Amino acid sequence: MPLHRDIAQEKADLDKYPDAAKFGGGSAWSTPAIDTQNGLLYFGTGNPSPQMDGTSRPGDNLYTVSLVCLDVNNGNIRWHYQQVPHDQWGYDVSSPPVLFDYPHNSQLIPAVGHAAKTGWYYIHNRLTGELLRKSDEFVEHHNMFANPSPEGQVIWPGVLGGINWSPTSVDKTSLTAYVPAIHWPVKYLKQTIPTSQDKPAVHYTSMEPLGDAPRWGLLSALDLKTGKVQWQAKTEQPLVGGVLATAGGLIFMGEGNGHFNAYDAQSGKVLWQDKFEAGVNAPPISYEIDGVQYVAVAAGGNQIFGFKTGDEFRVYKLK
Repeated sequence: MPLHRDIAQEKADLDKYPDAAKFGGGSAWSTPAIDTQNGLLYFGTGNPSPQMDGTSRPGDNLYTVSLVCLDVNNGNIRWHYQQVPHDQWGYDVSSPPVLFDYPHNSQLIPAVGHAAKTGWYYIHNRLTGELLRKSDEFVEHHNMFANPSPEGQVIWPGVLGGINWSPTSVDKTSLTAYVPAIHWPVKYLKQTIPTSQDKPAVHYTSMEPLGDAPRWGLLSALDLKTGKVQWQAKTEQPLVGGVLATAGGLIFMGEGNGHFNAYDAQSGKVLWQDKFEAGVNAPPISYEIDGVQYVAVAAGGNQIFGFKTGDEFRVYKLK
């Protein structure tokens, strides 16, 4: 998709903003993944700053909105992949990356996968950064990368995602990724504070989630071998939390309304459900004691998304 950039104008503006790269954002986001065998660390970076207006930061804004690989022995950048150069839409790389082996050109390649706010899943050779596959969209796209307007450009996925900071899960046997996603349209506005007394007019941009627009969550199963969506389970509210895939063919995921669900990994059918008072917006975990498998999850809610807060923790024994 075109990014609708005026490259000629950006080049002309380089001399006007010589220090933009020193203050341009791009800090590390969320939890990294580490390849202990090869001594490599993988993490996503945030969006450039100012966030919604690229006027004062011409160029690609290197290393922002990127998946970055560092050598753990010396801190050097081994490679990076910038998902959105010169980002103006808040598509920071927030969901944690996942490591797995991937069949490519009759070889098994050490890979790193990432589900993006943009609504695609990226698979890279984790040694070289080569993009091995980009999935089909796991959320619907509309008006992507549009520039702001006074009337407001309605865009989805927007600044909330796609997927936000929620961890994904990968079944390494079937090479299926399970992605908790968000459909929540946003409006991208170009606004002006009028001239007053001795102060000139101020032009700025903003992006606002549409509070009255239909929104929902989508748990997606992605076939990483083909990049196709295998199935999707729709939820009442956007999904913020995380997914746990088990070897027994179960997928565990919580919702903002307090539901904690177990899905069939093959079909997406809900097999079991529990109810909390608060939103289940933390990723579940699994562990084993004396040969017995347990699943645990915290229910703390999420004020940003309007999910009821709380402080409950439950543990379940799998039979």
